[in-house]
Amino acid sequence: MDSVTQFVLGASVGAAVLGPKYGLRKTALAGGVLGTLPDLDVFWDYGGALENFVRHRSATHSIIVQTLITPLLAEGLRKLLGGSEAARWPFYAAVWLILVTHALLDATTIYGTQLLWPLTDYPFGLGSMFIIDPLYTLPLLVVTLWALIRPKWSSRFGKAVVTALTLSTAYLGWSILAQSWMEQEAKDQFAKRGIMPEQILVIPLPLTTFAWKAIAIESTSYTNLYLPLVSSADEKLFYRHDRWPLELTCDALQNYPAHDILQSFTKGFYSLSHLPGGSLMQADLRMGMTPDYVFRFELQAQAREKFSSGHLARRVASTRTQEGDFEWLANMTRGHITIRPAEAANLLPAKPKIQQQAKLSCKYTGDHSSAEVN
Repeated sequence: MDSVTQFVLGASVGAAVLGPKYGLRKTALAGGVLGTLPDLDVFWDYGGALENFVRHRSATHSIIVQTLITPLLAEGLRKLLGGSEAARWPFYAAVWLILVTHALLDATTIYGTQLLWPLTDYPFGLGSMFIIDPLYTLPLLVVTLWALIRPKWSSRFGKAVVTALTLSTAYLGWSILAQSWMEQEAKDQFAKRGIMPEQILVIPLPLTTFAWKAIAIESTSYTNLYLPLVSSADEKLFYRHDRWPLELTCDALQNYPAHDILQSFTKGFYSLSHLPGGSLMQADLRMGMTPDYVFRFELQAQAREKFSSGHLARRVASTRTQEGDFEWLANMTRGHITIRPAEAANLLPAKPKIQQQAKLSCKYTGDHSSAEVN
């Protein structure tokens, strides 16, 4: 999740646990700082753009590491706030809860969080929450501002912070139920259109859980379907895009070490295309919108020396929003399905002649931990 959300979550937990005895302002500020601490790994350089991408949210987001480091941080916080040695356990509880809730909240997004590192670097990503969601953040923001402006504990604040944490947690539960509902709806809609995908992923559209995107992966193409949570009588619209250059062979892909790493990390939700200069680019279909996904990488071929020594890929810049997206998204949240301008050229006709695609045989069978990254 975004830094503001993680700050107010940590601040709310810190104020709830330590505020009655040590004051709201100090405990909220301390909780907010601790709540953003795991994201400092964005400043670590693992050796290249690809390495930074797949190793973000690893050690600092591991519940195991967070548990081990809790005593050190808790003792520091206890001394900072003037707590006695006999009163150390509330500090331990507060620090642990602040760190762990950060990691678990991140795991509700689709990026992937390595909750059990170093036992495994599998990136857990439920995908029921977008990285920024005002409805989740707002209750926590209100009580955080309250704690900073009126730092004296009161029973009213106690009730408010419990309510805020309950509402935000309930919203996470709601997002999981909504995702399950939308996933079944997407499967039904794809089946009606004769689309038989190898994989389906359903994730929320930006800033909301009231409009969803379903991605159907086929061998050489993928299809986007956008669904409002509100029941709509509008015709469902399907957008089909190329996923695999027809001239690209499995043997040729073996010359790109980064491909296997990205295929594993994205769990198969990726596309390959050629850049204007002829280089091969791989995009993560889970984050961002067609055609400019957030994470796109120009792959380095083993036989070339195009990139800096040891780098497997280079990040390709993208545009986050396309013309007409804000109005289109507003319509979707209200239950009104309209054509997305950026994908209009890829809209499937009302009754398409869909042919079953031959499955590609070159699939990565390991995980990205087994792929060597230099």
